[in-house]
Parts: sequence; structure tokens; C-alpha cells
Amino acid sequence: MSRQLTQQEIDAVFQTTPGRQAQSKGTRRAIPFDFRRPDRIAKSQLRAIHQLHDNFVRNLASSLSAYLRSYLIINLVSVEQLSYSEFLECLPSPTCIASLGLKPYDGNAVLELNSSLIFPILEILLGGDGKLQFNSQREVTEIEQVLLDGLFRLILRDLHEAWTFVTNIDFSIETIETEPQFLQILAPTEAVVAVAIEIRIGDSIGMMNIAMPSIIIKMMRQKFDQQWSLRKSASTDEEQTRMLQLIQTARLPSEVLLSGPQLLLRDLMNLKEGDILSFEFPTSRPLDLKVNGQKKYEGEIVNAGRRAVFRIREQFRNLQPQ
Repeated sequence: MSRQLTQQEIDAVFQTTPGRQAQSKGTRRAIPFDFRRPDRIAKSQLRAIHQLHDNFVRNLASSLSAYLRSYLIINLVSVEQLSYSEFLECLPSPTCIASLGLKPYDGNAVLELNSSLIFPILEILLGGDGKLQFNSQREVTEIEQVLLDGLFRLILRDLHEAWTFVTNIDFSIETIETEPQFLQILAPTEAVVAVAIEIRIGDSIGMMNIAMPSIIIKMMRQKFDQQWSLRKSASTDEEQTRMLQLIQTARLPSEVLLSGPQLLLRDLMNLKEGDILSFEFPTSRPLDLKVNGQKKYEGEIVNAGRRAVFRIREQFRNLQPQ
């Protein structure tokens, strides 16, 4: 059965304006895609890598402090995706940059330590305090590279332990260079995940940079999803037992407090030799023993030979044992 179309029906058929097409239901917008970087990873996986290296930084701070016998501060600055050429352009020259093997995976990663860190560390290893001023414009000699072998092994050990939560990677140093442009182990346009870490040793501040090929990390996506979903679940009895064994040898500060009344600042400033300050504390009231700042036990001070000791009467009733 044929009929004549109205003008409105004809207009609806040929309605092809861009604005109205975008508003039509079910229309999908185009998403930009960089064909030069097909190996870029998802943001969710990038967040997982950030958390992984955050754990690495905390462990490295303890390891390096013990190794150098010096107080230091390590902070995770950023985790981002760059091309390999952009990563190299961000590095100072000269520096200490190493090519890392990633067995059992094919490919190489990069580990770089600024000269502003290398020379203070070398001085500490040789018995100094790391506070001397150094010329960071010179290159690291072969003898100094040998002295840094223990430092690199310690860093790679903690890096291996951090990645164990996802996969087992055997990090190893293959070559060491002093100029970033000499380490052409990846194509300039190849995407890498760059991890920037700030290290402070005394008055010296420098960066440690790590770059891993995005294509290798992308291959681990399924392992990331599995392992990090497991970590979000409740810890098992075996993990809790292991954690308890690790912290049992920790040292906690303890103090016995004789609590007294509040005192005005002007009265405190007027105190002089011979004055008596009343605490209004009955001798029958038990004293508080605080462990790590938390009230843990109640007891009393007694003599043990020539020393005063604290005898525990009972555990603080509002603190439940873990």
C-alpha cells in the first residue's frame, strides 16, 4: 500500500546535522588513539604499580639506613608513562645509569642514580659522613662502580621482593653507563613506566629513576588483577602469625608516669630551690605504665637491690589484648 510522505517525514530521514547526530541515542563518541604508543597500560594497573613501588620505597628506606648506617628519607614522587626518549631527556648528565635484566621476561629496564647521591654514598661507604661538597659534574670511575656493587644489589633485592606480589622477576645489572644517551636499549618511541624516587641523605638530595617497558607490564595485567584482588581480601591466619613473628622483636618505648595536677606557667617560672610541689597523688593509687604512648599496665614502684623497678599489678582494663 503506497502513500505520499509528508515534509516532516522527509526531513527526519535526511536529518544528518553533526549536532543532532551526537545527541541521538546510542551514538558513541570517537576516542583519540596514539598509534605510536599501542603498548600504554590502563590507569588501574598504573595505580597498582604506584602502590607496589610505595611498598618498595618503605622497605628500601630501612635497608639503606642499615647498610649506610645513616639516617635518610626516601619518598615516591611519581609513577607515569613516558616514551623512552622523554625519559632519557629528564635525566641529568653525567649520571650513573644501569641496564637491568628482567628474567624470565625478554627486555630490559633502566635504573638511574643521580651523581648528587652517588658521591655522598661513596664517601659514607669509605668511612666519611657524606657531608662534604662534591663535584657532581664528573663521571663515576670504574673503581667507584665496583664500590657501588653492594648498593645496587641491595636496591635490586628490595625491588625483587616488591614485585614478588605480582610476579617473580630476577633483576640483574647488565651494563652501567655515565651518559643517558649511550644506553639505547629501547626504541625512542617505546612507552615505559617511569618511577621517580627522591632520596635525602643529610644535606644531599637526589633522584633515583626506574623505567620498565610498558609492553612487559601489559603482559602481566592478568597477574596484577589476580594478586591485587587477593591483597584486598582479609589476611589469613598464616599471614597474621608471620606478621606477629616479625614484630615480636620490635623495641617499644615504655615509661611509668606519676600523674599530677595542672600547673600555671607563672607558678612554674617562680619555682626555686627548696620549694615543694604537691602532686596530690595518694601512695595507694597505682602508677600507669605506658607502652609506645598507650596505657598498658597498672602497678607500683618497688626496690630490687639498689635499683627501683616497676611491679605490674594488672593489665589496664580498657585495653584488650590483641
